[in-house]
Amino acid sequence: MEESEMLEQIREKAMELGATQAKIIPAKEIVVENRVVLKCRLGCDEYGRKLTCPPYTIPVDEFRTMVSEYRWALLLKFRSRAQAGPEVASSLLRTEYDPGICAEQKTEAALFWETWKAQKREILLAVLELERTAFNLGCTLALGFTSGSCCLCKDCNTATGICLHPTMARLPEHAVGIHMKATMAKAGIPLSFPFQEHPEPSGLLLID
Repeated sequence: MEESEMLEQIREKAMELGATQAKIIPAKEIVVENRVVLKCRLGCDEYGRKLTCPPYTIPVDEFRTMVSEYRWALLLKFRSRAQAGPEVASSLLRTEYDPGICAEQKTEAALFWETWKAQKREILLAVLELERTAFNLGCTLALGFTSGSCCLCKDCNTATGICLHPTMARLPEHAVGIHMKATMAKAGIPLSFPFQEHPEPSGLLLID
């Protein structure tokens, strides 16, 4: 099988699995920046609570070297069923935690997170299936990344440092410094922040 045919087969599989957009790019086009993980350390309530999140993840400089050893990447864009109005969408964490926010907006945020977390698992399973597809086509080092923190366990096993689902857990793109908005923009796939009514989760598959 020609390499171009193989890559197209993986891309088509992504669309079958629910991606709204999927595009193959050279891996060197992935934007990796050290500053991205600042958004994990300052601004994410999952920091230090998941083995797939900082400070437990691969250092950005080390990951940058790893990416340089890959030839291709598949960029993925999905459309979430989770929904929120502009006020809640522009400040989800504040809406969830600020006691001064009205009950109606808190309820809206809670419903958003419930739907979002359920769909995160679906996207993870899609990324894992794409990994399997690429592996079976001869890309034995294929590895997937997803949006947001791991959703496999309610409480991560950080006390021992041993993941309970090592074959399924995958790193969030931003946790290793991937600037997905910039990467997608370079590929002609815009991501909107803050989102408009429905967020657009992303994913990435390194291929080689």
